Amino acid sequence: MGAYDFDHAIDIAWCPGCGDFRILTSVKDALDELELDPRTVVFVSGIGQAAKTPQYLNAHYFNGLHGRTLPPATAIKASNPGLVVIAQSGDGDTYGEGGNHFMHAIRRNPDITNIVHNNMVYALTKGQASPTTRQGFVTPVQVHGVTQEPFNPVAVAIALDASFVARAFAGDTRQTTDIIKKAITHKGYALVDIFQPCVTYNKVNTYGWFKQNTYTLDDSYDPTDREAAFRKATEPGKFPLGVIYIKTGKPTFEDGLSLYRQDARPLYQRTVDMETLRGLVDSLRT
Repeated sequence: MGAYDFDHAIDIAWCPGCGDFRILTSVKDALDELELDPRTVVFVSGIGQAAKTPQYLNAHYFNGLHGRTLPPATAIKASNPGLVVIAQSGDGDTYGEGGNHFMHAIRRNPDITNIVHNNMVYALTKGQASPTTRQGFVTPVQVHGVTQEPFNPVAVAIALDASFVARAFAGDTRQTTDIIKKAITHKGYALVDIFQPCVTYNKVNTYGWFKQNTYTLDDSYDPTDREAAFRKATEPGKFPLGVIYIKTGKPTFEDGLSLYRQDARPLYQRTVDMETLRGLVDSLRT
């Protein structure tokens, strides 16, 4: 039993065989191998099957609204930079309802890890198409098949110059664990898009399909080359797995906050100057 396992039985509300189970294992293994104290780790999620993941981890957890995972994660890190903050949700929650927050979180570059379970379908709400659903996929809503091109989160993240962009496959727990460890230890916004089979509502993009349609980047690949990374993110055919892009030395959102320039203490360790606060309130009344 690891530090992030509960000492009692819990009811996990996923279908047997769901890829979320393997991602949960990879997250636990990554945190244990990094020897992070659960008291210093905070998970943030929105709504969806993937968003339930932090409920099964013995760590701090904030559950937000649908599509609103990244704003509270950014705020938590800003208010206490010493915490390890992990935003974890699904492709619909992050790229659909939360698409605007996804883009602007990349621009701000908070020092957080963003793990996205990408099963190419809305699994909580009975299988309609998500932003990453492939063209032609038939659902109870898109009865004649999806006509739009799927959203490419990896390409968008690289285009916005995210400081860390990676993709993994839930079926390979060892590789996924290693990528998550790299993302957590990276300073800045780190996207980990994880292909996660939905065994109930997606009978096309199965474990076998992902195995056949992915490949692992080898040691000759240079993830610091942004142009090469963008080509990898948009190349036809099989999807690359691994760390696709890294930009080190990029200032984080917390680095730019004036309240930490002369005092590195997190907000909860500071006292309130009531006289200054009253003066501020009084100035707003006039």
